[in-house]
Amino acid sequence: MSAAEEALVAQRVLLSIEGMTCATCAGRVEKALNALPGVQAAVNLSSEQAEVQYDPARVTAAVLESAVTRAGYCVRHETRELTVSGMTCATCAGRVEKALAAVPGVTRAEVNLASEKASVDGLAGVLRPADLIAAVRRAGYEAALLTGDFERDRALAAAEEQRLRRESRRVAAAVALSAPLLLMMVGVALPAWLQLLLATPVQFVLGARFYAGAWKALRAKTGNMDVLVVLGTSTAYLYSLYLMWAGPPGTELYFEGSAVVIALVMLGKWLEARAKRSTTAAIEALMSLRPERARVEREGGEVELPVAAVAMGDVVVVRPGEKLPVDGLIVSGQSEVDESLITGESLPVAKRPGEKVTGGSVNGSGLLRIETTAVGEQSVLSRIIALVEHAQAKKAPVQRLVDRVAAVFVPVVVAVAVCAFLGFWLLAGHPAAGIIAAVSVLVVACPCALGLATPTALMVGMGAAARAGILIRDTEALERAHRLDTVILDKTGTMTEGRPAVTEILPHGVGEDELLRLAAAAQTGSEHPLARAVLAKAEGMSLPKLQAFQSHPGMGVTASIEGWRLAIGNRRLMRDHRIPTQALEARAERLEGEGRTLMWVGALEPQGRLLGVIGVSDPLKPTAREAVLRLRTAGIETVLLTGDNERTAQAVAAQLGIGRVRAGVLPEQKAQEVRRLQAQGRHVGMVGDGVNDAPALAAADIGIAMGTGTDVAMQTAGITLMRGDPRLIGDAIAVSRATRDKIRQGLFWAFIYNVIGLPVAAFGFLNPVIAGAAMALSSVSVVSNALLLRRWRPAAGRQ
Repeated sequence: MSAAEEALVAQRVLLSIEGMTCATCAGRVEKALNALPGVQAAVNLSSEQAEVQYDPARVTAAVLESAVTRAGYCVRHETRELTVSGMTCATCAGRVEKALAAVPGVTRAEVNLASEKASVDGLAGVLRPADLIAAVRRAGYEAALLTGDFERDRALAAAEEQRLRRESRRVAAAVALSAPLLLMMVGVALPAWLQLLLATPVQFVLGARFYAGAWKALRAKTGNMDVLVVLGTSTAYLYSLYLMWAGPPGTELYFEGSAVVIALVMLGKWLEARAKRSTTAAIEALMSLRPERARVEREGGEVELPVAAVAMGDVVVVRPGEKLPVDGLIVSGQSEVDESLITGESLPVAKRPGEKVTGGSVNGSGLLRIETTAVGEQSVLSRIIALVEHAQAKKAPVQRLVDRVAAVFVPVVVAVAVCAFLGFWLLAGHPAAGIIAAVSVLVVACPCALGLATPTALMVGMGAAARAGILIRDTEALERAHRLDTVILDKTGTMTEGRPAVTEILPHGVGEDELLRLAAAAQTGSEHPLARAVLAKAEGMSLPKLQAFQSHPGMGVTASIEGWRLAIGNRRLMRDHRIPTQALEARAERLEGEGRTLMWVGALEPQGRLLGVIGVSDPLKPTAREAVLRLRTAGIETVLLTGDNERTAQAVAAQLGIGRVRAGVLPEQKAQEVRRLQAQGRHVGMVGDGVNDAPALAAADIGIAMGTGTDVAMQTAGITLMRGDPRLIGDAIAVSRATRDKIRQGLFWAFIYNVIGLPVAAFGFLNPVIAGAAMALSSVSVVSNALLLRRWRPAAGRQ
């Protein structure tokens, strides 16, 4: 190929490269890419991008990424979400998935039949939305990019509603035309010309969508539900047409076997679509929370603006009974705020100046002025909606097995139909009976139910969890949660209020006020909850200036103040700095036995000496003991994990009813404890709320983050609890188990239906009309069974 011809086929992409620090790095990446056949690359260090021209026939995007990886760097990935319309069964979803996976730059494509959405991962800079949409269209379907724009999402929802209304009219027409043909089944004779007149528009006008779908499938060298329906009903129609012209007068015709089946399948798909809409009820409820306009303070008064026009720092005025349009801090005013649809909290929450509020909550009786702290996609409501939508679009692991079955389903059904026809014709000498048996086989088979059983249950389960304040990051997390047999509970902030208060001050060699003043001054450099407790106790005191500060994770801090070099923390820190603690050990042990957390204070120079002990109490959450009891009742063992000493940990565990305790655990040891239990064959869940918990949350089979904690913990965890009620831990596992049960029920009925229906039809015991009705109702029943999950209610919400 000449250079000119190569230029014509070459694609130009911009790869985003991570990890480059200098010109040498850029040169290494550039060399690795240019070593590939037909690739010309130039790497820009400042923009962290590689401009690459390559021939897709010789080098794929995956090969480009592999070259960058071998050079020691990473290519950034991005995710695109699409809505896909026109799919009718699992084989359709599989075909769209294959088409998307073949697009250059795509590394993963998953299509959810129930939500009619596709989630596509690929290389940033290579993944073009236009290419994805074109690939879906080439496969015979329509697609649109989901952008997270609320207005566009509303427009798509309105278009879907309009499509359903059109389909309703078509279904009504099909039922009206085919209903008279049912009289044939009860012995009422209709003239052949009238049967033809009624059946033809149903078969070829109202049923045209099945022919279009079948043609697209066959053109793509695959099969789907449309192929089965077209083969079955066309056979019945054409055979009836043949008998009408060639058979003797009074010959039984089978026009009802074509028209009624078409009408029943259309009715079934319409009912299925209506039922599937209910699976997204949680998302629709969340989207309805966001008001369209906000009242913003400007010079000279208040101005009403679209929510999208509100900026960070703007002060928004919310009157009684209105929805809060933004996330923010209350500047003035007091009220009760209903956060039930966001956090699952059933009762309104009292809010005062300085406290956080979340957009989408409903204001009570007070007038609030709120300073905006998050807008657009950064708001809590937008992030929740994006998380749930992304999770619902993903494919569950169990669905991949079902997809492999669905891939061979249509060819197997056609083979069974051919065998049924040949059996009746060649062995029994009844070709007419063979045709009816073959039609029944083609019509009764339903790949739809197989494709819908898992995704519908997962979508409804995630929606039910979201309404309860339980956010599930992906389908794998929902599936894995039901297997948990051990849950590790972090103490502070998870089982306790996370708001410790100083209860005892035990000085040694200094005055009580002096001990508190020095400890508080040292803690001004710390963000730890215990530090905040000391500072709160010292409020109003004149504190000396902090001169030096160093944190020792899991042990405490060292600091320099007014000539003092202090160590404040646990016994391990005292031992490390050779500060004796014997003088206060007896009183300290008594406090630890009462569940107090102790902060030892010692001076490092001129020689290590003890200055005293500060006792801190962090009360247990009111529902903590009940949460542990519910987990035990569900057959789940609990383990308390804390950095506190053994005596304090055992005292807290006794109050909670927890038998296993791991005390004195450093942050880096939390993940090791998770892996130790996993090595024993346990399925481990880790519950935490702090930055120190993130490694353990990631290492666990399921990480569960308290939504009252840090963003790092929530980003790492598979499940986030939107409020700090530990009873939601058991609820998260309960909704996973309930969803697992619905998946099993759906798959059982989908498989058993086909296992029984196919041989019954093949042996001629099933009328095509009854077969069509059964086929139509099978997928509806699977979806309806999944919708029963909407009745699930969290134990944490029941009083």
